[in-house]
Amino acid sequence: MAEIVNLKHARKLKARDAAEAKAAENRARYGQTKAERARLAAEKAKLRAVIDGARKDE
Repeated sequence: MAEIVNLKHARKLKARDAAEAKAAENRARYGQTKAERARLAAEKAKLRAVIDGARKDE
């Protein structure tokens, strides 16, 4: 005999699984550690200082 399935519950489970999959994808795509963010900020600051130092004032 077939198992009885509550469709409302099945829809919620499917939506929860889809949300978890999307969250995992976003963590992989956009996730950065604090050290990586700090390193990138330091690189940007250094580049900005080099550019500002090479600028000609008129």
